[in-house]
Amino acid sequence: MKRVKLDRRAEAVFRRHGGVLRTSQALKLGIHPRILYRLRDAGRLVAVTRGIYRLADRPESSHPDLLVVARRVPQAVMCLISALSFHGLTTQIPHEVQIALPRRTRYPRLDHPPLRVFLMTGTAYTEGIETHSIEGVPLRVYDPAKTVVDCFKFRNKIGIDVAVEALRLARERKRVTPRALLQYARLCRVERVMRPYLEALT
Repeated sequence: MKRVKLDRRAEAVFRRHGGVLRTSQALKLGIHPRILYRLRDAGRLVAVTRGIYRLADRPESSHPDLLVVARRVPQAVMCLISALSFHGLTTQIPHEVQIALPRRTRYPRLDHPPLRVFLMTGTAYTEGIETHSIEGVPLRVYDPAKTVVDCFKFRNKIGIDVAVEALRLARERKRVTPRALLQYARLCRVERVMRPYLEALT
């Protein structure tokens, strides 16, 4: 009976925190590792990745990999193809999570998901960040206009075709304005590169 009560209490703690917790968070909240393993073995918790558990009765997020990274690397900002996918502005299927970090940041080490880090400086890193709360996790991602401009900036890394498609979809779906694009293009020093593509769409 005591075991049942402890298990229910642990599940209630998970629910109060959006249904997802790191092992370290669970321990601080009074959940013994034995209870975590018992709930996992009973199918009531799911190990999302090493050290992160989710209640099994919660629907899986449409962005599980992004949430894992957001929890493990709080200063990360989802960028490029990961941000395009989040905003629904690409036909690409992400095979890694692409994040921006400020220069001189130690590279994070994750077993899963695959991670690709892009180092940025000053306002190129800080401008255009949106914070979305998903399953209680603050997820930082660049807004659509900044994301499109970053794709042109890093076109040699991800492909110019990805950048052009993102620009076209963002304009068609009215997710960006020419003014915002030009503002970010100047900030990221790609105005000359982008201007012909912008003119072709107007």
